Amino acid sequence: MDLFSLKGKVAAVTGASRGLGKEMAIGLAEAGADIVGISYGSMEETKIEVEKLGRKFLEINADLSKVEKTDNILEEILKEYGKIDILVNNAGTIRREDAIEYTEEDWDYILNLNLKTVFFLSQKFAKQFIKQETGGKIINIASMLSFQGGIRVPAYTASKSGVMGITKALANEWAKYNINVNAIAPGYMETDNTKQIREDEKRNDEILSRIPAGRWGQPQDLVGSAIFLSSNASNYINGHTLAVDGGWLAR
Repeated sequence: MDLFSLKGKVAAVTGASRGLGKEMAIGLAEAGADIVGISYGSMEETKIEVEKLGRKFLEINADLSKVEKTDNILEEILKEYGKIDILVNNAGTIRREDAIEYTEEDWDYILNLNLKTVFFLSQKFAKQFIKQETGGKIINIASMLSFQGGIRVPAYTASKSGVMGITKALANEWAKYNINVNAIAPGYMETDNTKQIREDEKRNDEILSRIPAGRWGQPQDLVGSAIFLSSNASNYINGHTLAVDGGWLAR
C-alpha cells in the first residue's frame, strides 16, 4: 500500500551497526527509503543488506555520547542526498549497578548518549525539516523503563523516562510544522544490552513468565512499527509512545 511506502524518502538511523538499529535500517530500506547509518562502530553488514535491496546507504561514523561530535552529520547527509525526511534516534546503552553505588561518570555517559544527544539531534533535524517545508518524521526509541522503574539501572531509567517526555514535548511544538515526533518502546529484546540478564537463568525465567507472548522480542519485531511511524499512515499521530513488548505492560 502506498500509505506505508517510503519510496523517495531518506531515513537516518542512529546506532545502525547492530541490533535494533540495524534491523530498522534494513526494514526502512525494504519500504523504499535510502538510508543514512550513524554509529560509532562499523556498519558494513547493514550497508550490504541495504544495498542488496537496491537502496543507497551513507555511513557516518560519530561518537554520539558527545553532542559536539554530531555537528557535521546533517551537512554530510545534505551533501549526499540533498534532503532528509526521517530520523530514528535509536543509539543508546545501559550500565547496571546498584543505585547506592552508581557513579557520576556512568550517570553522565548514559544521560548524554540516551537523552541529551536525542534532543539536540532532533533539534538539528527539525530545523532542516522546517527549512525544507516538507515536514518530517522523528522516531525515538524509548523502553519499558520509560513506564517502570527497573532494578540496578537508575541512569537508564532516567534517560528513557526523559525520552518519552521529550517525545511529547517536541510533538507539541513541532506538529504545526507537519513534523511527527513519536517513540517506540521495545519490550525485552534479544540484544547486547540484555545479554547479561538473559544469561542469568533465574532472571531470564522471571521475565519470560511475565511476557504473554512467551518469548523475548527479536530486533525484527520493531520493523513494522518503524515503517508505520515513518510513513504517511501515521500522519495524525503525535507524541505517542508505542509499546512493542509482547504484552509485558498489559500484565
